[in-house]
Amino acid sequence: MTAELQTDTARPLLTTEWRGRERFAATWDYQRAVHSARRDDPEGTTDRLVFVEHQPVVTLGRSGDMANLPGGEAALAAAGIDFHRIERGGDITYHGPGQLVGYPLIHLRRRGLSLRDFMRGLEEALILAVGEYSLTGERIAGLTGVWVNGRKLAAIGVAVQGGVTFHGFALNVAPDLRHFGYIVPCGIADKPVGSLAQLLAPAPSPSLDEVRGAVERQFRAVFGYGG
Repeated sequence: MTAELQTDTARPLLTTEWRGRERFAATWDYQRAVHSARRDDPEGTTDRLVFVEHQPVVTLGRSGDMANLPGGEAALAAAGIDFHRIERGGDITYHGPGQLVGYPLIHLRRRGLSLRDFMRGLEEALILAVGEYSLTGERIAGLTGVWVNGRKLAAIGVAVQGGVTFHGFALNVAPDLRHFGYIVPCGIADKPVGSLAQLLAPAPSPSLDEVRGAVERQFRAVFGYGG
């Protein structure tokens, strides 16, 4: 893939937003409202990329298997971790403090993008973003996400309705990796999860704000957005 995907719309606009730390349920409601507006008025609204840092939560996608939550919902509740079954693709994942979550609400039909283009573009943007920290991000054939040195650094799971995407990606900056022990992340038992803080040690971990800037910069470049 080249640095910028080819689309049929020259320099489309993208609005970005930072919601701070928020429970998943609140962001989920907000996503759906923005998604409806983008779906119903493709000419009058811009695409949007919503960033958030979630309170601890485990989400199970459409193809998820409860066997990948060995302790069940009770174990999560005892640890103060929320749980939601949601409409994105993929299996099970964890979000929490120290993790950068991005929700792109993109009108694929308006952009002339296939879902495959979009997914590969997300991976490319994240690979380029971690490359700003001298880390070599990689894809693994048959899987979705970004790995560095055999550790999964970023998970991706999206939904598309009415030609508009929602849900998105999570990049581990400096989360508590022990929380991933409650699940089999993405249903993949033989590949560990990693973080920027872990991979860059003993150097200090970059801040969430700094990493957010890198991801936004590369997302705009890969998908060809203007202001």
